[in-house]
Amino acid sequence: MLEEDGNDLSERFRRLLGQAALQLDELETHIDFFDEEIKRFSREHEACQRMQTILGFGVIISSVFFAQLGTGEAYRRGRDVSASLGLVPRQYSSGSKEVLLGISKWGGCYLRGLLIHGARAVVRHAYGKGGRLSRWIQRPVERRGHNKAVVALANKMARMGWAILAHKIMYGAV
Repeated sequence: MLEEDGNDLSERFRRLLGQAALQLDELETHIDFFDEEIKRFSREHEACQRMQTILGFGVIISSVFFAQLGTGEAYRRGRDVSASLGLVPRQYSSGSKEVLLGISKWGGCYLRGLLIHGARAVVRHAYGKGGRLSRWIQRPVERRGHNKAVVALANKMARMGWAILAHKIMYGAV
């Protein structure tokens, strides 16, 4: 399109588009390089491979999860991991009246966002399937709605990921 003379583009605009196309090609090269590095990191660490057996955990999520949590020894339980990522309800309680609000959003927003996107993919494909996790997903979707079910699954994924790291087990043993 840039080389056609009959498309009424000025010479200056053609040069600008040509430069933008070169930048786009260079950016794609950089993205390919970093994708390959993430895949290599994931292949080198057995914990990342174990986490990828969880639905919603791909190469990127497992490598970021492992990079941030390490072996998981800094946390006593999976609930602590979920709380540190901001995947638990914020509490506003006084006396005997307990009020739970939306997720707290404290902690690591990057990993929380990745977990939520992974959970969103799992929830989208869970409809009409008969597996145990699919049935678990369908209950909160019916009761609370799609988005709350996604966050609940992200919370569950964070807890399962911690269990796999801390106990050095496979997903089926959780």
